[in-house]
Amino acid sequence: MAKVKLTLLKSLIGRKKEHIATANALGLKKIGKTVEHEDTPQIRGMINKVNYLLKIEEV
Repeated sequence: MAKVKLTLLKSLIGRKKEHIATANALGLKKIGKTVEHEDTPQIRGMINKVNYLLKIEEV
């Protein structure tokens, strides 16, 4: 399965609680932090919810 590389580009301060929780669940807590996840429908849904905070790369 393909992998997705996510980097947090914007601060979580002042965002909706649901969006902060989603970013934390993806493993993104600090600006500049990068994580890799399998490209599953569940992960895609989380990415779509907070995509305005992220840089997304297909690996």
